[in-house]
Amino acid sequence: MVVYYRDDAVQVTSESIRVGGQVVSLPEVTYVWHSRGPKTLAVRGRVLGRGVLVLLLSLPPLVALVCVVALVWSAQDRGEWVLALIILAGFAVGALALTPFLEVPLGWLDRSYERGNQVHELWVQHHGREELLLRTPDALRFGQIYRAVQRAVEQHTDRR
Repeated sequence: MVVYYRDDAVQVTSESIRVGGQVVSLPEVTYVWHSRGPKTLAVRGRVLGRGVLVLLLSLPPLVALVCVVALVWSAQDRGEWVLALIILAGFAVGALALTPFLEVPLGWLDRSYERGNQVHELWVQHHGREELLLRTPDALRFGQIYRAVQRAVEQHTDRR
């Protein structure tokens, strides 16, 4: 028996597909497909959270740009370029010092995009009826499971 995928809730082997307590024997599977399901509250929350995070990451550079323009404008009017350059250098050093702290929110943003913004469903046809095996909002996990099911079905049909 070859194991194509396994986690806490799903196991795809060369003999069967197990999702939760449901078991589908591979020889009984005649067709496999996927579709998008209706969005859940979790998916909508993920998309909203992603938007808020992008907004929060975008605001400081925009505020800094406005401050720099205002500082240059006032330095031009007063002729105090030395003080303006010292303030700009201080801001530049501060920005470079804070840059490593962007790793955490940018990691959250990456994971949010990896998980996707849709609900994915895995369907199989066996014994002449269509059955929903899996429904998940996690695009990365769904892709791994769907590819494992495809490989298992392909290998099984090649052995016939």
